[in-house]
Amino acid sequence: MAAATVAAQSPAAEEAVDLEETAMATFPPSSVGRWKRRKKGTSVAVDLAPINCLDDGCLMHIFSLLSPIPDRYSTALVCQRWRHLACHPRHWLRVERPSKAPQVPGVFPDLESAISAARPGDTILISAGGSHPASDVQVRKPLCLVGGGDIADDTILTCSRGSDSAIEFLSTCKVVNLTVRAELGCCFLHRSGRLTIEDCVLQCEENALDFLSFPIVSTAQTSPSSSSRKHGEDRVTVAQTRIEGGAKAVLSCGTLTLQHVRAIYAPKAIFFWFEAVEK
Repeated sequence: MAAATVAAQSPAAEEAVDLEETAMATFPPSSVGRWKRRKKGTSVAVDLAPINCLDDGCLMHIFSLLSPIPDRYSTALVCQRWRHLACHPRHWLRVERPSKAPQVPGVFPDLESAISAARPGDTILISAGGSHPASDVQVRKPLCLVGGGDIADDTILTCSRGSDSAIEFLSTCKVVNLTVRAELGCCFLHRSGRLTIEDCVLQCEENALDFLSFPIVSTAQTSPSSSSRKHGEDRVTVAQTRIEGGAKAVLSCGTLTLQHVRAIYAPKAIFFWFEAVEK
């Protein structure tokens, strides 16, 4: 098991906004907090508003019609009840293995089709048990990808041999509670945006060509023409993630370097916490 690195190609010319980044940080799977906004010097009784006379089912249906960013995110800031309903898992898209049962809205047979149908800010829940194919899947909008099991090993994404990566990220995204296996290539390819990886397992298969395998590869680099872009917009943040196999834990061929690295050695793996940010 070796240390870290990232691979170079110019990132997509997408510009993430503060609202997207904040929403991705505070939206599910974060726990529901207490949010209430009141104007200074006024006593606003939110519970007396006519819309609050509706039951939870009606409100949740109304919230489901809103775009996750910015409308549903703004709705979640009104009060604790609205936050609970706006962030409820019922709004999440789900990936489940195909069956003979009729197609259910919001349920998809594979990750690629779920990502294609998702709106910016959506959360996609990937069902536990067995493995799901994920080869060169591109994510060009801010999304949360969440494993449905109790632990990361319960939900597995498998990248086929000959693919560059399991998932390629070109926007601000969050990945939680997933195991990703790649035979060659990399588990996650980061092109641009802020990528957060929490409580995951990244595995590169042991083989004679393991020098070509990297759990995380980042090619993020600031182009000379992007002077208006905020410093630190592109970064990778990893927390409590088990990394196994591969030549190095991270390959960085762009303008990102590792900072705040922490590692805990277990008998069969190493758990990492680190950030890859602009030099």
